[in-house]
Amino acid sequence: MLSHSQNARISDAISPARVDREGTQRLDSDMAVPSVRICDTSPNRPSLPNGMRERRINPVGRALTAGVPRETIGGLRLAVLDREQTADFMVEAVYPNRRVNRPLYLTSANGEVLSRCSTEPMTDRLFRAADLINADGQPLVMVSRLRSSKPLPERVATTDLFHDVACKAEKLGLTFYLFGADDAENKAAIANVRRAYPALKIVGHSHGYLRGDALRAKVDEINALAPDFLWVALGVPYEQSFVDEFMPLLGNVGVIKTSGGLFNFLSGSRPRAPRWMQVVGLEWAWRLWLEPRRLFWRYLTTNPHALYLLFNRTRSSSTKD
Repeated sequence: MLSHSQNARISDAISPARVDREGTQRLDSDMAVPSVRICDTSPNRPSLPNGMRERRINPVGRALTAGVPRETIGGLRLAVLDREQTADFMVEAVYPNRRVNRPLYLTSANGEVLSRCSTEPMTDRLFRAADLINADGQPLVMVSRLRSSKPLPERVATTDLFHDVACKAEKLGLTFYLFGADDAENKAAIANVRRAYPALKIVGHSHGYLRGDALRAKVDEINALAPDFLWVALGVPYEQSFVDEFMPLLGNVGVIKTSGGLFNFLSGSRPRAPRWMQVVGLEWAWRLWLEPRRLFWRYLTTNPHALYLLFNRTRSSSTKD
């Protein structure tokens, strides 16, 4: 739970202004098939100092998250919040009243994301456009304890955060929309969520294999349903691209949380790693064992680079931007 003073700072700072975004498109839960384009590479995009690029042109997001401490871990500014604080922050953005007239946008970073942001300018821009970035990787937490004056309190895995928010939403009557994965996976995830949280209000759901007019119609449907929480599971960087493209059309949504492979875990098609592997930062090894063909080359190329970034681009800061 954020402190009273932090809440006051956020409330006082928020302006009714709206920030338009330009952008990109979509995909499936943890695998990925791009739709039309990944992002706008227009040369007219503002050029900003490294480390604060998109944040400087996002005054609404900066105001809304002004009370959240951050640290630069592996080159990205990450929220120094635990799971409970993150869930509370998301709920407080919509309950009892929504704080701004556009969605609060949260995404997550792990070692692969750090590596890709360092080498892919478009991916880097998409992540820096988020209002808040959580650490969804135990190695990030472990290195922050060695290199940062404000270490990350714990890993905020979306797979766990979903249940934290669902418990609170069920009690408060808040609403969910689940968008992403293929049709069978999406429906299986919805069925399991409804069994686990029978009082949770799920106002809609859809697979993520949509393009063109069908995709635009689905975005209009989501906006009309006005969910408090929209969970977008399309994989990196397509889910970030989806937000970049369609946030201006989702003004009735309260919070957007990108979700990676969340629906695969909710459906039961992919098991979580044993708890001890999660704690020591070896969940990637578990996933590699389950899907060696798909993940071997990805991890071979990004894990060593991510480790380098964690030890060379982690720094402490007294600012909260």
